[in-house]
Amino acid sequence: MTFEPVFAIGLLVTGMFSAFLGLVVLSLLQQKPKRAEGTVFLEVNGSADYLFDGHTLVDATPVGRSLLPKACQGRASAWPGLISYLEQRFPGVTARLDTLAMQGTFAMGSVEDEDVAPLILRAELRGGLTRISVLEADAATAKGGLDPLTRRAIRDELEQLRQISANAPLPIWRESHAGDVIWANANYLDLATERLADDEDLKWPLPILFSDRAASDNMASTRRVLTGRDGKTDRWFDVFEYTTGKDHQFYALPADRTVKAEEGLRAFMQTLTKTFAQLSTGLAIFDQDRKLVLFNPALLDLTGLSPDLLTMRPTLPSFFDSLRESSMIPEPRDYKSWRNQITDIEEAAASGLYEETWSLSSGQTYRVTGRPHPNGALALSFEDISNEMSQTRRYRAELELGQAVIDAVDAAIAVFSVSGTLLMSNAAYAALWGHDPAASLGSEGGITKICEYWRSATAPSGVWDRVEDFSADLGPRTSWKDKARLSDGRRLDCQFSPLSGGAMMATFRVDSEGLNGPGVRFTSKQKMVG
Repeated sequence: MTFEPVFAIGLLVTGMFSAFLGLVVLSLLQQKPKRAEGTVFLEVNGSADYLFDGHTLVDATPVGRSLLPKACQGRASAWPGLISYLEQRFPGVTARLDTLAMQGTFAMGSVEDEDVAPLILRAELRGGLTRISVLEADAATAKGGLDPLTRRAIRDELEQLRQISANAPLPIWRESHAGDVIWANANYLDLATERLADDEDLKWPLPILFSDRAASDNMASTRRVLTGRDGKTDRWFDVFEYTTGKDHQFYALPADRTVKAEEGLRAFMQTLTKTFAQLSTGLAIFDQDRKLVLFNPALLDLTGLSPDLLTMRPTLPSFFDSLRESSMIPEPRDYKSWRNQITDIEEAAASGLYEETWSLSSGQTYRVTGRPHPNGALALSFEDISNEMSQTRRYRAELELGQAVIDAVDAAIAVFSVSGTLLMSNAAYAALWGHDPAASLGSEGGITKICEYWRSATAPSGVWDRVEDFSADLGPRTSWKDKARLSDGRRLDCQFSPLSGGAMMATFRVDSEGLNGPGVRFTSKQKMVG
């Protein structure tokens, strides 16, 4: 029949189509779930999955990585970042994870508000790897768009940012390129409200508190003042500006304490400067880099250096060079080697040991002292002691003149202080007694030691006991005389006279008529009548 070939062809086509359709269905049934790109995890509806080897991240789904802070995206830092996220929603999850090796697997729900869907956490340990999954309880009903965990993370982050800006104790605001305030936090609005009149309300656009713009560079700051109204004090702020696209973001840090401290420091420095200006001692203070940072007018008067030179903050070596050029330092034989000793001077002054007397060619004499100051600073003081040195020299010359006068006297003289200390004696005394009291006896023992020496050089007598009593007597005294005999037989006329201030003068003269003849000697056991 004619339709048989057509029927056969139709059966063949139908069979081939059925076979192809069966292969397609079988292929779909046997097809494995699609893996997320770049991860070993299967695509799960909105779940965040992590795979850890110990505390080292092996892999994570894209949703899981999006929940980690940007600073915790690395393999080693992912664990603390994830724990920080989980502990806020699953209190005690860290302790549960520590027992995972014994339990093998566990699941727990999150602690959420009633109007927020809860989360479910599953953790299991298999093959030495820890798998952690986080998903919403109603993830199965989630519709297209962002996954539930991403939406939650965005919502939580937005809420945190709002709380941070609202509770910030400093004004934060954004300005458009035209200078209009387009956003501000609660602190900024409070400041703006304080500056409004009683019958005035905030309006849009928001008032500009700081009219002068800060520097255009990011992180740049300027000190600005918010003038007080209605008797209120001014408020100071350090304003930081950040440029983000066409807008400018500002942070105003309160600087009232800083400004107050600076004003106090400025007032203290002015008081200190006025005090320094009244001193007759020249002061030069060098910082830790040994640059001159402070000096007083007396330094100019004493050194003759120009103010222009000192205001240029010379270094310590340059300062000494300028002094040398002005002939204000003792001229050394080798200035180069002396200049190299400035380092030693600096080290000595830094430890508080440097003090020298400079005798200048002009006849002036300076006492130069170095003292350490906090933070490595160094202070040099210059004091004109020319009058003091002149008085010292004059006093020394008077002493030398007085010594020369009593040395010219024939009688032997010794002067004792109120405490019995030997003050001076003349050449006749040293020749008579055969010793220099200051050199051989010293000052120890005083009149008692001197009397012992006199006893040893004379015949026994009560004169020396009377001398000790006379020296120790603090009441009114009168001059008295007595005689003694030396060991060589010469008779000695002794006179003891009180001086002003309780001092005493002893005068000895040899009586040539009382000499018993050459070769006559007396021992200390013989009693002699003077």
